[in-house]
Amino acid sequence: MDLYDLFFYLSLGAGFLMAFNLGANDVANSMASAVGAKAISVRQAVLIAGILNFVGAVFLGSHVTATISKGIIDPSQISDPKLLMIGMFAALLSASLWVMVATLTALPVSSTHSIVGSIMGFGLVAGGPSVVNWLKMGGIVMSWIISPFFAATIAYLIFTHIRRTILFRRDFIRQAIRWGPIWMSLTMALISLSFVYKTPIGKELQLGHAMSLSLTLALSLGVWAIGRRWAKRLQITQEMGAEGVELVFRKLQVGTSCYVALSQGANDVANAIGPVAAIYLISKEHILLAKAPVPMEILVLGGLGIAIGIAVLGHKVMATVGDKITALTNTRGFAV
Repeated sequence: MDLYDLFFYLSLGAGFLMAFNLGANDVANSMASAVGAKAISVRQAVLIAGILNFVGAVFLGSHVTATISKGIIDPSQISDPKLLMIGMFAALLSASLWVMVATLTALPVSSTHSIVGSIMGFGLVAGGPSVVNWLKMGGIVMSWIISPFFAATIAYLIFTHIRRTILFRRDFIRQAIRWGPIWMSLTMALISLSFVYKTPIGKELQLGHAMSLSLTLALSLGVWAIGRRWAKRLQITQEMGAEGVELVFRKLQVGTSCYVALSQGANDVANAIGPVAAIYLISKEHILLAKAPVPMEILVLGGLGIAIGIAVLGHKVMATVGDKITALTNTRGFAV
């Protein structure tokens, strides 16, 4: 066994470890609000997230993935393929260990930012500051600052609208039945656009803007019509109080959480298998390209790692995000 084969097999283990930790930590992004609002139990969340993340990773994940995450370094400035291979393995292993430490201490972290930082560190050691794309890195660092505030603002606006149009009205049950289908329709529009523009399979379809918008409009109207019929059949009355409103949004919250879990598997699996694909390409061709084909076996490895990580340690970060940051109800969880 030569050095190339050795590091390829080692990278399979490191890739599985990264996928495991990705599932254990990032599952909180999709299911924590639903668990915190008591829409589903922890056991149900783990089962649903595990299945949907695996399906997303294996069947919706890209079969051609970026080998250098986010274009952080320029591999053409590192001439030795063995150095590239060892560096990618080191980046994968270090990111895995950091996310594991964060998970064991119940801290929510970004696996994407972890692998980006690890690759930047490898680039600095292997080729110096000139290897790193500092403009790209600066944009990523800015996103760390902007994203939480932007997300908080959107959640604030959504929940404020729900309070003013439903919760603070005397006829709140009637308003919940009226607005529930509208929020279902808007949620469907967001899911449809996210699927088309953000998931690998959506990008491969290349529907074009006009077709994408037409499809989104048709799906949203269909969901609105179904939602109206569903809302009118709900056994809720004014005497139920706020619980009646929460019942309407409970279904919406579970639906959005399921979509996030599915798209999470499709998108985030690249954080685990991208470096593995890079090492696989180097071991076979002794070169590294910007994109590399991903064998189905490696996708399955990533999907299994995510699902097992969710099942074994997913509850830790889920408890932090769902219970220890703020008190959640179904309406609040839906806004989140």
